Amino acid sequence: MRIGVMAPGSRITAAIADRVRELASDRYAGRSVEIFFHPQCFQSSGHFAGDDSVRAQAFLDIANDEDFAALWFARGGYGACRIAEEMIPRLSDAARSKVYLGYSDAGSLLAALYKSGVAGLAHGPMPVDITRESGDAAVERALAYLIDRAPHALEASVSPETCTAAFNMAVLSQILGTPLQPDLAGHVLMLEEVSEHLYRIDRMLFHITGNPGIGRVAGIRLGRCSNIPANEPEFGQTEEEIVRHWCGKSGIPYLGRADIGHDVDNKVVPFGRLPATT
Repeated sequence: MRIGVMAPGSRITAAIADRVRELASDRYAGRSVEIFFHPQCFQSSGHFAGDDSVRAQAFLDIANDEDFAALWFARGGYGACRIAEEMIPRLSDAARSKVYLGYSDAGSLLAALYKSGVAGLAHGPMPVDITRESGDAAVERALAYLIDRAPHALEASVSPETCTAAFNMAVLSQILGTPLQPDLAGHVLMLEEVSEHLYRIDRMLFHITGNPGIGRVAGIRLGRCSNIPANEPEFGQTEEEIVRHWCGKSGIPYLGRADIGHDVDNKVVPFGRLPATT
């Protein structure tokens, strides 16, 4: 099995790639598993891992190659939205049968792919997570999903009975009303955030829950909101109280917490309905 990695936004280092390959080789010794890091992952063009055309071509190099079973986004950062829309008309049949895994800024590409009808999408850990404390666990979870569709890698509420999707709040908020916005009617929508003030979380949820398309979701689950900067004065509500407030105003059911976030415990959330055989 070949898994291709490309960076849709910011770059990673060669050391990260080496660590991920070493971990995969150790955990899947005796199995035919190859993790291929596109050279684009290590390029630099200002903020980005290569300019827009370079990143777009790297995506297509892996997505349209039938020798790759999966495309794994290297990291978040920023930049996926700059290439997402133009990718869709250039997808081959091979691209539409792949598994895609990532989160954070990669949500822009997951959204565009889902809107276009690609089925094998999931929100979950990326290679860069190996740099976190105990980060091996996150990468092992991602590999377990990519290689074996291991049930233990999934967020606990995921089941064949329910359609699901997951996004970073800021990323989802920014794509609503654009050509990237997918149809999430009937889905349980899981949201997470990192390094945002509570007032910004409040503003994003005002926008998210007020969107007519999001108003048709089956409900919202809140993942972890980590590294929240101090508010002066104190905002007066927790992140969960904020979500409950906007769900109450919009009529969207609040379904509780989700085991996702910008951390090593981030679980995998497939887009759509989990096959009953998984």
